[in-house]
Amino acid sequence: MASHNSALKAHKQSLERRERNRQMRTRLRRALRDIRAAVDGGESDAQDALRKTVSLVDKMAGKGLIHRNTAARYKSRLAGRVARKSAAA
Repeated sequence: MASHNSALKAHKQSLERRERNRQMRTRLRRALRDIRAAVDGGESDAQDALRKTVSLVDKMAGKGLIHRNTAARYKSRLAGRVARKSAAA
């Protein structure tokens, strides 16, 4: 365990950051799971859900929680799913 005050503070900060990042990652995964289920389930508000999910993905990429290319891949695949579903309907 850390013995200097600065090391103790750094450890405490790292724990707080880890918890915050864990919560944000969970929130992102839940949103991705929900929109995939909405599109596959045929819900009509998929466009609105897509907009909200894309916004969340952009926020997480901006915070450095996920890589920007990963964010782009998520958004592209989700938009494609929604487009295919709306074209079929």
